[in-house]
Amino acid sequence: MPRSLCLTRQCLGLITRIECEIRPLAGERGLWTLLCAAGMSAAQPSAIKAQGPFHGPQVAEAVLESIAQCLAVQGYAPCAEPPIWRLHLQAELRRLNGECSRRVDDCMFRPES
Repeated sequence: MPRSLCLTRQCLGLITRIECEIRPLAGERGLWTLLCAAGMSAAQPSAIKAQGPFHGPQVAEAVLESIAQCLAVQGYAPCAEPPIWRLHLQAELRRLNGECSRRVDDCMFRPES
């Protein structure tokens, strides 16, 4: 499973896009996070979410694979275009790493549903 994914779906003439990346968290503790951005293609993302932390990249990859399968059932397909929201995901990773550095003993995120 790759550590990044870009999916699109066309519905009523509009193209929705989801980009996901698996990235290591700061601190060299072996923790990884899954970052996702979603919105209309050719626009700014309307939602950015993080899941994790996960102990190791393989756990995060398994979660990404599960998400990809669920989205495929909803009509999303892999997109050959390059990612366009990488900077947004990088900013979210910086925010998460900042939270972890403030509370080193308790680096747990609250995944949103």
